[in-house]
Amino acid sequence: MHLLHSFLFPLFLIDRSKYFRGKKLFGDWDIRIEQAEFPEINVAAYTDQGTMVDIQVLRNGTRVVRSFKPDFVLVRQHVRDACEDWRNLIMGFHYGGVPSINSMDSIYNFQDKPWVMAHLIQIQKKLGPDKFPLIDQAYYPNHKEMVSNLWLVTPKFPVVVKIGHAHSGMGKVKIDHHHAFQDISSVVAVTKTYATTEPFIDCKYDIRVQKIGNNYKAFIRKSISGNWKANTGSAMLEQIAMNDRYKLWVDECSQMFGGLDIVAVEALQGKDGREYVIEVNDSSMVLLGETQEEDRRLISEMVLQKMQIYCKPGMRPPGQQPGVPARPGQPGQGPPQAAGQPPPPPPQQQQQQQQHQQQQSQQQHPHQQQQSGNQAHPPAPGGQGQDEDTMQNLRKTFAGIFGDM
Repeated sequence: MHLLHSFLFPLFLIDRSKYFRGKKLFGDWDIRIEQAEFPEINVAAYTDQGTMVDIQVLRNGTRVVRSFKPDFVLVRQHVRDACEDWRNLIMGFHYGGVPSINSMDSIYNFQDKPWVMAHLIQIQKKLGPDKFPLIDQAYYPNHKEMVSNLWLVTPKFPVVVKIGHAHSGMGKVKIDHHHAFQDISSVVAVTKTYATTEPFIDCKYDIRVQKIGNNYKAFIRKSISGNWKANTGSAMLEQIAMNDRYKLWVDECSQMFGGLDIVAVEALQGKDGREYVIEVNDSSMVLLGETQEEDRRLISEMVLQKMQIYCKPGMRPPGQQPGVPARPGQPGQGPPQAAGQPPPPPPQQQQQQQQHQQQQSQQQHPHQQQQSGNQAHPPAPGGQGQDEDTMQNLRKTFAGIFGDM
């Protein structure tokens, strides 16, 4: 029996092993699912051994540590949030070359929202503001720039200030006038991080367009608690039909950072009738609505498909020795062929070429061929000299066996 380890970082404590139960890869390879959150693991990576993981689990009320080498990783948890930063673990998996969904490259690139926004700006320049209506935003690397530039470029209040990198509405503050803006800049000074500002949109509802593999879904979310943050408090969720406009948004964003297997575009529908794309989320996105079970199965199927590609056991053609490439049509036989040279002709063609070359040589140098032939062949049998030599050799042989005769 063969075994492959698939390692999952769940967004919530949902048992995802049931979606892989009974599944096999490459005919007879079983899959063992290890599920944990970032605080429960330790990672060590080596250039020659790959990545090793220690995971803390509870067995009969006792916490024990289990070590293994993951073959694949599914990340469904925020790597970085307001109070947590697990980028050091992502580095460990990437260091050991562990394949994942989404890729470790893209996950690392999603750990600063202004960095992602910079790529969204490039998409808007490519498609135009009509096809990709990205919200206007200002970026401040620190609090000093917020104060010094306030009188040069005055925001149109009210604005939304986003401090640092956070999720679920954390770090967002609505500012109505410049006095409050100066106050919030002092808070940014304490956090020692960057900040962004956006115009406040009086919206009717949020728009969420998600893509899992080749599956598309669109949702709208209306706040019923009166909070200006639609993702905070109570809200009404409704799945809507996909259209070409939404599909263009999510398809373009899915090409960011080398490709995203799981991606969601967040937008606002303003009361002015305009739409505003505000951000993009990766594989850590929250699943919504009554289709959550379907989405989890889609993700598990995509994990299996990726493992079929990236975790395939190394095999070589039968009879071929390690490090010796086989010739075309004759695997495992013959010496390696130099790069850039044509393949050798078949044996029959080789024999015909040799005979043709001998005939040409005989026609061009007949005297040399005759002399070399005389030197190569011994005297004809039956001659007197050869008979005498033969008798002498026989006498010496019998004398050595029976003594002098």
